[in-house]
Amino acid sequence: MNDEKIIVGITHGDINGIGYEVILKALEDPRICEICTPVIYGSSKVAAYHRKAMELPPYQLNSIKGVEEAHSKRVNIINCVDDEIRVELGKPTPMSGKAAFDALKVAVEDLKAGKIHLLVTAPINKKAIQSDEFNFPGHTEYLETSVNNGKSLMLMVSNIMKVGVVTGHVPLKEVSERITVNAIMDKLRVLNKTLLTDFAIRRPRIAVLGLNPHAGDDGLLGMEEKEVIIPAIEKAKQEGIMAMGPYAADGLFGSGQLEKFDAILAMYHDQGLAPFKTIAFADGVNFTAGLPVVRTSPDHGTAYEIAGQNKADHQSFLSALYLGLDVVKNRRIHAEISKNPLKSANKDIYDGKDVSVKDLGGDEE
Repeated sequence: MNDEKIIVGITHGDINGIGYEVILKALEDPRICEICTPVIYGSSKVAAYHRKAMELPPYQLNSIKGVEEAHSKRVNIINCVDDEIRVELGKPTPMSGKAAFDALKVAVEDLKAGKIHLLVTAPINKKAIQSDEFNFPGHTEYLETSVNNGKSLMLMVSNIMKVGVVTGHVPLKEVSERITVNAIMDKLRVLNKTLLTDFAIRRPRIAVLGLNPHAGDDGLLGMEEKEVIIPAIEKAKQEGIMAMGPYAADGLFGSGQLEKFDAILAMYHDQGLAPFKTIAFADGVNFTAGLPVVRTSPDHGTAYEIAGQNKADHQSFLSALYLGLDVVKNRRIHAEISKNPLKSANKDIYDGKDVSVKDLGGDEE
């Protein structure tokens, strides 16, 4: 197996939010540098500003010009923005949006080139970051286009559940017309593959939600289930995907039966993310499934209202880091097994369960 130490690229996100707070708090633990090599794409000046504003304990960031210079035992930082950058805590500005994109652009180029193995993105403001170069609803769509892959899935991950969505950052009034057999099948294929490859689940079971209340009530409350969702589920089964449903969203999330499924596919953003964040907000992770590269993010936003006040919880960022490490290692294991199928019989290597950082020689979150 490839035991190369994982280099983690971390983008600073919107500099007026809590990005630097959660990054600095997470990386102050020296054990992080024992399991990976962190490289922040951002600004040493802005990092120092946030540390001073929050009166965080000082520690030295290793300033480098490129990832090739990264020190394997230290937290590294690459300056991606102009030294004249100005922090205005608690509000989006054109400057904070540009700083977020400048860091993201450099990190994604390094990710595509294989110079970093994992990208963890701090939160951006989706409006402030808009420009001629960035005209996407969010990170997910930008990455999908940047790596020329074509298909991805926003997957929210916690120890309790994994939730993907068919339609992501689109207005609610457009959801129904975007729910098609092909759209559902695209997401089911990505979800099934990521559960197999990235989470090492042998025969993943996927619960598919309906679009309408009570999953349409046999056509009384809408026909999307009968005309679109059920045909998609049947087609998925023909391809060997263990998709079940459609389930009424309120019934499934309130049933206490979530452990019966390895993942849930919701039809639209809030149908899946509202219950997910209610249950798992503190340590939830946003994972972009379906890409040839690995990207994770904490499941919260910029939280301008508490920026610079030393009130942000960095647990979701840590979870994003640890999950990304797990996925990279799981992919390496999967690639090893694909080259030598006989190893799949060895349950110590690949037993069909999620492989944790602890299992692979690191620390648990």
